[in-house]
Amino acid sequence: MSKKTMGIHHITAIVGHPQENVDFYAGVLGLRLVKQTVNFDDPGTYHLYFGNSGGKPGTIMTFFPWAGARKGVIGDGQVGVTSFVVSKGAMEFWEKRLEKFNVPFTKMERFGEQYLEFDDPHGLHLEIVERVEGEINTWTFGEVTPDVSIKGFGGATLLSTRPNKTAELLENVMGLELVGKEGDLARYRSTADIGNIIDLKLTPIGRGQIGVGTVHHIAWRAIDDQDQLDWQKYVDSKGYDVTPVQDRNYFNAIYFREHGEILFEIATDPPGFAHDESHETMGEKLMLPERYKQNKEQIERGLLPFEVREID
Repeated sequence: MSKKTMGIHHITAIVGHPQENVDFYAGVLGLRLVKQTVNFDDPGTYHLYFGNSGGKPGTIMTFFPWAGARKGVIGDGQVGVTSFVVSKGAMEFWEKRLEKFNVPFTKMERFGEQYLEFDDPHGLHLEIVERVEGEINTWTFGEVTPDVSIKGFGGATLLSTRPNKTAELLENVMGLELVGKEGDLARYRSTADIGNIIDLKLTPIGRGQIGVGTVHHIAWRAIDDQDQLDWQKYVDSKGYDVTPVQDRNYFNAIYFREHGEILFEIATDPPGFAHDESHETMGEKLMLPERYKQNKEQIERGLLPFEVREID
């Protein structure tokens, strides 16, 4: 038996104040807030999901906002850089937009592609790359229109404590294809047209520390519940300690820490974000899983208020 993931389902990071988080990812980057809920394991913390108009797998960046929490350190055992993809010809728009909001950026080339590299307000390393692949994001917010909007993930750069072990996992367990090496990076590709490129740094840089401004985990796509169960058995058979299935309301999840110490999740594509509110209204109000609904007023009192607002 062998398996091949389609690519990234979502990436989850820890950030600071929720209003700063929303202003940047919705206001500056033009992503749609597709769901506001709580961390199911810590209901005193928001879990905010941003993505394309439909909140499709491969477009979802999620956050645990911990206002006032200690700053983390980006390093081995983490996703080091999260890459967003835009349509060909959109890069000039994004240079001007980052300049407009005083977001410092640098330009660089990697594997024949041009990238804009920058940080979010809480220190997460991000980048934008142009590619033809991936469907257009029809969401419009402020001056970010579909012709220049972020389509979803371009991919991610992984930092590993044991790069050779992570490389082995990516190729021989997750089923990604090694497409090339350049300098200190190896590039892998999945079968999808979005969230499909993984760059692995081949030498350790020093252990990361979890905290504000770091990625908590990267999630890979499973087609459905049965596919996920197949993944669970398969990953376990390869010597990784996999959790039982966790119900996350909008997908089911299993977790394991690969041998380079990066936390991996495998998440189902269905049911998605519109099953407990309409597609038109998703993301507009706090939604809780059944086990927390009886405590909704208490939970809301403990959460910092924020609003999605145009800042152009």
